[in-house]
Amino acid sequence: MRKNLKAKTLESLSSVIPITAIVLVLSFTLAPEMPVGTLMMFLLGAILLILGMGLFSLGADMAMMPMGDGVGGEVVRLSKKHSLWPVIPLVFLIGAFITIAEPDLQVLANQVPAVPDMVIILTVAAGVGAFLVISVANTLKERFSLNTLLLFFYLLVFVLVIFVPKEFLAVAFDSGGVTTGPITVPFIMAFGIGVAASHSSGNRSEDSSFGMVALCSIGPILAVLLMGVVLNGTEISYTPFTVTDTFTSREAGVQFLHGFPEYMKEVALGLLPVVVFFAIFQIFSLHLKKDALIRLVVGIAYTYVGLVLFLTGVNVGFMPAGNYLGDAIAKLPYNWVLIPIGMVVGYFIVAAEPAVHVLNKQVEEVTGGAIPQRAMSLSLSIGVAVSVGLAMTRVITGISILWFLLPGYAVALILSRKVPKIFTAIAFDSGGVASGPMTATFLLPFAMGACSALGGDVLTDAFGIVAMVAMTPLVAIQCLGAVYQWRLRHTVEVTAAEISSMSSEDIIDFDDV
Repeated sequence: MRKNLKAKTLESLSSVIPITAIVLVLSFTLAPEMPVGTLMMFLLGAILLILGMGLFSLGADMAMMPMGDGVGGEVVRLSKKHSLWPVIPLVFLIGAFITIAEPDLQVLANQVPAVPDMVIILTVAAGVGAFLVISVANTLKERFSLNTLLLFFYLLVFVLVIFVPKEFLAVAFDSGGVTTGPITVPFIMAFGIGVAASHSSGNRSEDSSFGMVALCSIGPILAVLLMGVVLNGTEISYTPFTVTDTFTSREAGVQFLHGFPEYMKEVALGLLPVVVFFAIFQIFSLHLKKDALIRLVVGIAYTYVGLVLFLTGVNVGFMPAGNYLGDAIAKLPYNWVLIPIGMVVGYFIVAAEPAVHVLNKQVEEVTGGAIPQRAMSLSLSIGVAVSVGLAMTRVITGISILWFLLPGYAVALILSRKVPKIFTAIAFDSGGVASGPMTATFLLPFAMGACSALGGDVLTDAFGIVAMVAMTPLVAIQCLGAVYQWRLRHTVEVTAAEISSMSSEDIIDFDDV
């Protein structure tokens, strides 16, 4: 266990160092007047980020994944024993309760003061719960392909866009990204794998193992859009981002001391539904042995401590630094530099998302190494780099987000008809996973700071960056699938050509050996 923790910590160190180095370079070059306290908070946040991600990754392996897998398998068993209908409310509650306490969702809800926080949170939770039910029911009944479901629901999304006030658009699409955070993703991913493995076998199981996060990301978008239709005519405003001035190490330390109790409470509330649901299944059906339960308890403890350290680090340390850098760079005479800087930051920041490591590992394991972690990481980094560059273009120009989302999703849905099914499922899962807490607590404040400095409308021009980050991996990963498919076909063609070109002398007659 100690060896695994060391390996996870070193992995998180290599993920966080690049973005830390970029911020340090920017703070000494383009933003040299950054308060010392803000910089110190960022560095301390980076340390907490490294420790937290290492502990979280180990905890996810030991507890979150086995719990999700076990509950998913039991859901299938219950549906076979009784019927699907008694399982539906249970699955809905699992999706809704896990979503309610997702920390990133709280951040988003706080930014829309015209609508009560709990209204947004419950709306999003209902969307996730409903689409988790749809995903499980479709897996068990095998009625529709993932491609068909994605095409239908995204068409419905863009039809609703016509009737929704523009102020709701970015918030709706952002909600789909922030919902799939560090608590939701590991459990739902493992839950989906458990459902697929218990229901199917062979290739069908592999193809069905991914896509649940993708469908659950659509639910919040549709739910918030429907809320926008209902509240059409309601004026919504934006609460300006406020940064507490810190000039000394003492003041920086005080900020973290105030932050720890808050995130200890949030993470406890976030993990509680997962633990409760698992405990119920353990008592009535799973009956895991003592050693397995002890490992799960230790894993939950690692997950809890890791998430507290991680979320405190990014929210207290990274958010002020991101906002200040965006503001300072946007005020430069050559503010177009926001675009390349944003692309560089986006390329490296996705590696610091804890759920990305979970996804990459799961993909490599489920595909038997056919899709390695390195290829996934590179594709995601390129996709997020492009998305942040486009988001900065929106901040500078004020172009509507629909000019990017409509063609982006159109390309993604067209590719879904051309590439292997598993790549489509992984791609749409990746979109939700890539837009995690690092996006909400660094990139979003960065965009807000830049937008405020340029005098833009934060609600329409800065919001939406989470949606952009969630969109581009859909194209990037499916392009990876197209390359993989081409290489496979090329290899087969070459092999066939080599066999056909062989002369009779090259053929070994084993009867003569």
